[in-house]
Amino acid sequence: MLASALVILAEGAEEMETVITVDVLRRAEIKVTLAGLNGAAPVKCSRDVVLLPDAALADVAEEKYDLIVVPGGNPTSVKQLAESSLVGKMLKSQDESSLLIGAICAGPKSFIPHKIGLGKVVTSYPLFKQDMEAAGYKYSEERLCIDGNIITSRGPGTALEFALACASATLGNDFKAEHGAAMLINF
Repeated sequence: MLASALVILAEGAEEMETVITVDVLRRAEIKVTLAGLNGAAPVKCSRDVVLLPDAALADVAEEKYDLIVVPGGNPTSVKQLAESSLVGKMLKSQDESSLLIGAICAGPKSFIPHKIGLGKVVTSYPLFKQDMEAAGYKYSEERLCIDGNIITSRGPGTALEFALACASATLGNDFKAEHGAAMLINF
């Protein structure tokens, strides 16, 4: 059976973080569902790129995933993710089952109201450092942090590293070492 991942797409999501993650996970032959938080209609991202979800989040919420990814985005995106009871329910279930959760840039801020990974080492876009620390997270300024089942990263410039780490953790191998040459990765 193929490994599976869910990438949650909210209005105002960061395009690079979303598309690079979906692309790398699919190259790794992970079954990826790009799910629209507010339905299956096209979603306008932070830089006016429009992405078409595979499904509405509500329609795929009961499925089990090896990995759930929360991309960052503009304040509207972060607010929607933080206030969504469905996102909270899914992330809590994933965390309680010790299944993988990835979040990048502003994405980790959505952990706070849902109390996901409290006490773990995380990183995020630098603007959110104080919020994360005040909520009880151990904050790192590393480009990528992996603490147990929680994978976090800083922003658009770290999206490829983040996506490779998500693929490797999901598959239980070093995807970058095995397939990086074909992607011309040299870091």
